[in-house]
Amino acid sequence: MTGGAEPQASWVARALLLGSVPALAAFGVSFYRKQRGGQLGGAISRPKAFWLPFAIWCWFIVCPVVAWDGAHLSPVLRWALGSFAAFMWLRGAVEMVMLYRTFNWRPPYGIGHDVACILLLLGVLGANAREVMALSSPADWWALGLCGLVLVSLCVEIHHAWSFFHAVQGRTTGQDGVWFADDEAENFRAINRNTLRWNWVLGLGMGLFVARYVAAGSWP
Repeated sequence: MTGGAEPQASWVARALLLGSVPALAAFGVSFYRKQRGGQLGGAISRPKAFWLPFAIWCWFIVCPVVAWDGAHLSPVLRWALGSFAAFMWLRGAVEMVMLYRTFNWRPPYGIGHDVACILLLLGVLGANAREVMALSSPADWWALGLCGLVLVSLCVEIHHAWSFFHAVQGRTTGQDGVWFADDEAENFRAINRNTLRWNWVLGLGMGLFVARYVAAGSWP
């Protein structure tokens, strides 16, 4: 940056971040309707039909796009977000195979990966603590806030997965396995209420970050 110009997101990043919102919203609606028809994995509740595309958006789209696009950000933040995103994309590929081909995915696998992601993010930030403590630009502080939101979302996902695993008594494997909490079952009521609360908290937080990131020259 020269001449005091404020950092701006590239048009590609803006297109990816904003264009993915209606695309994933449409996916969530379509997936919810499809699962109500008794598809593999069972019916999915409305809160979970929001959480699924939100997690995809946050982990698989926002984080890698910001890591790739954020030349104006501290390298440690780009490295933290980029390494997390790569690790999450690897998990996504493996999980899809285990869900839809081998039918042997279990929530503890995802929990273990979530814990590893938390350790990865904290490890990168902790190993570069001096650089993190020296962050001074508003853009860097917002990106650090994104790291914080990701950490919170991973902790929430761990709680979701553990609660679900116990609610279905481990019956998640095979072609008749249960993968989703539905709207009707009593044993999913508390899970759905908790999911709804966190949908609001994290959805608003991520929406605020993306709105600030894509608005040119918006870093106060």
